[in-house]
Amino acid sequence: MTMRVGILSYPMLFQRDGGLQVQVRETLAALNRLPAHRARPLTVQLVDANHERLADFDVLHVFSASNGTYRIVETACELGVPVVLSPLLAPSWNRGSAWRARLADRLAGRLTEWMVQTSYAQTRRALHLARLVIALGEAERDALVHGFGLASEAIHVLPNGINPHFFTANGDLFLRETGIAGPFVLMVGSISPYKNQLGLAQALLGAGLPLVLIGAAPREQQAYLQQLLDLPHVSWLGALDHADPLLASAYHAAAVAALPSQGEVFPLSVLEALAAGTPVVMTAQSALDLPDSAFALRKVRWDDGAAQRQAILELLALPPERARVRALVERFTWERVAARIADCYHQVHTLAERRTHAV
Repeated sequence: MTMRVGILSYPMLFQRDGGLQVQVRETLAALNRLPAHRARPLTVQLVDANHERLADFDVLHVFSASNGTYRIVETACELGVPVVLSPLLAPSWNRGSAWRARLADRLAGRLTEWMVQTSYAQTRRALHLARLVIALGEAERDALVHGFGLASEAIHVLPNGINPHFFTANGDLFLRETGIAGPFVLMVGSISPYKNQLGLAQALLGAGLPLVLIGAAPREQQAYLQQLLDLPHVSWLGALDHADPLLASAYHAAAVAALPSQGEVFPLSVLEALAAGTPVVMTAQSALDLPDSAFALRKVRWDDGAAQRQAILELLALPPERARVRALVERFTWERVAARIADCYHQVHTLAERRTHAV
């Protein structure tokens, strides 16, 4: 019998585009591209919670442990449907921050006669109700264990994948379309203080390096965007679809890609830049950890502009060989990731069946 898997996240997920949206779409597509397994047939789809019942699925895969998704996990558990959870937690969670979060939750509860619950408590509930949790890296696994008290054996570490077209990117299209020639720094991400484009732009003042930004600018960030555009070395290309060849070409054309945001879990834009052979300077507040990568991947504090500037200039002065940069992420194919995720689905489904038969 074919196992039916449903993918869900918070209701407003696809009202914007970003790393999580790409992760969900690519995961779904890669799972459905897997070769048919006669002994373990599988179908995977996005769940329309307004018209489909969770009980009609054999396994649910929930992306994000925040934004109210704990209610999805609760409902699935009430219906007896096992949940695989990709929590996408900031790696900064530790025992100290967890202690403060628990204290805040107790205070909020007592002050409101337990009518108010913090997002920490909701996230923790989702994590402990899930049958299996997927972390994107060792740093996120540590955050789950130390910040939320999750047993390490309940966590599988599976990275994001990279679309193959980023590995074969060429910068010629970007040059033809934009006319931007010579070394430049590229930053891909939504325009916002959290992503910290302005901090990067200010760090590069006087360096003689153009900064090219790609990403959507929400209405509430128009003033922030204008601050960026007022700087003479900054240009903004707007939002590009993830599959747009111009995006892959931009990664290849850049001398250095940068992502000095306040925090990232496992940023696809960094993986995609490396797949194009371009070195990266990124935030140290991230779960991404690539062994022996310092020659092409520098991590600095998000608020240390001087360190960002120095790291970028060092990579410009001694650019790494593209083939060596690509090799850092060549194992991150969506097909390989999807096969391991499918194994997780079968694991929790088999366990759920055994428990049902044992009752």
